[in-house]
Formats: sequence, C-alpha cells, structure tokens
Amino acid sequence: MAEVRLDGMLRQFVPRTSLTSSAGSVDLLLDELEARYPRLKHRIRDETHRLRPFVKVFVNGEELPRDGAEAHRLGPSDSIDILHSIQGG
Repeated sequence: MAEVRLDGMLRQFVPRTSLTSSAGSVDLLLDELEARYPRLKHRIRDETHRLRPFVKVFVNGEELPRDGAEAHRLGPSDSIDILHSIQGG
C-alpha cells in the first residue's frame, strides 16, 4: 500500500501523521482521505474537485504538475506527500 504523508497544517484534521492507501490515482486517494477524514473536505480540493492553488502533491519526491495531478496513477510502493503552502504578505 502506498504511504501518504500530510504536512503540519493538514495534520490538524487527521489523527495520524502517516497513512496508507491502495487508491489507484491521486483523485481516488483524495476521495478516500475526504471520506475517512471529513474535516479535510475543501481543504485540499475546491468544490469542483480541483486542487486548491496552494496545495502541492509530490509522488516519490517529484512534484506533480497542477494540471492533471488528480489523474496521476499511483502504485502500491509509491510515497505521496501533500503540502499546503502558507501565503502571507
């Protein structure tokens, strides 16, 4: 099963620092996370299921491009990191 890690900002909505998933794509992984942890809903994706502007997804250490990240296929040995950037001024 793939290992999923959430950054500190997102971990406040999930009781564990590391999770596992057998989802076959990023989109299915996010569906699974939102179903298991409803407080994550609309924090990673917007109402149209697109990644929020400041969310970055990395698979095996490589950042996925914003366009099409949701369709990226996942394998059982993948490591997924979901980061929520903090913006300020």
